[in-house]
Amino acid sequence: MSILVTGGAGYVGSHCVATLRGMGRDVVVIDDLSKGHRASLAEGARLYEGSLSDTACLARIFEKENIDSIMHFAAFSLVGESMENPGKYFLNNLAGTVTLLEEVRRHGNIPIIFSSTAATYGQPQQIPITEDTPQVPTNPYGESKLMMEKALRWYDVAYGIRSVALRYFNVAGAWTGGSIGEDHRPETHLIPLVLSVALGKRERITVYGNDYDTPDGTCLRDYIHMEDLIDAHIRALDYMQNGGQTDAFNLGIGKGFSVMEIIESARRVTGLPIEIHMGPRRSGDPAVLIASGEKARQRLRWVPRHTDIDEIVASAWQWHNSHPDGYLE
Repeated sequence: MSILVTGGAGYVGSHCVATLRGMGRDVVVIDDLSKGHRASLAEGARLYEGSLSDTACLARIFEKENIDSIMHFAAFSLVGESMENPGKYFLNNLAGTVTLLEEVRRHGNIPIIFSSTAATYGQPQQIPITEDTPQVPTNPYGESKLMMEKALRWYDVAYGIRSVALRYFNVAGAWTGGSIGEDHRPETHLIPLVLSVALGKRERITVYGNDYDTPDGTCLRDYIHMEDLIDAHIRALDYMQNGGQTDAFNLGIGKGFSVMEIIESARRVTGLPIEIHMGPRRSGDPAVLIASGEKARQRLRWVPRHTDIDEIVASAWQWHNSHPDGYLE
């Protein structure tokens, strides 16, 4: 029996594939490599190069492979780009998910673990954010992910296809040992951008706003280490394979770190100066986004182990310092 990982050559997907292969699981990957990297794939994972919109490729996978569960990561995820080109996000993210679901329903009840996002909440009125917090996205990326969640729930109602949506907060860090890590092009995540200054690949990091209602005036975000994130996926997979029903879970450590705290952590970890530039606020940036992970703790027995920000940044630095040009593809 095999696990199908969509988007398995991407940042989160590749770490999931490596973990599953380390557990001895048979893994099949579909990825069009538009964002992912062939070099990130763990040995033994079988890659089908194609997108979810390629119905022939999907059909070939389900005909050839004995798929018993799915981890669904494939999606575009740049907020700014989604604002400029919303159609690209709805076509790729939502339509791709529906295409996948249509193939799944032809092959029985195959449970799906879905990579969702805190962006579905928009600007929440309560902190910490629970799974019952109203989902009111403020950009097409978040909207597309919410629509994907809804599609999954309706396919359960109609066809009994069970799924778990895992709503990530800020994912960071890399695989222990630094063999795989984060290589987005373009890069938009704070920690790799800060570390690129330490590497001399950019002159400074821009801090967008220092007048928020937070202890140091900069935005607070909940950072979750990649290894804790993948542990939650494995636990969600066990939950589904043991008869768990369709549900959603927040993934965060329940603590916020400010932009300035991230920069100070990077200075400590690297031992290098990191120049900053204070810029104006970006439209739509909430002051604080912190998760309540209590539901995941109770239902999935998931407890994050990497909650020290220096540990999270250090694992990212190990990857970026040893791979300054990423996967060199």
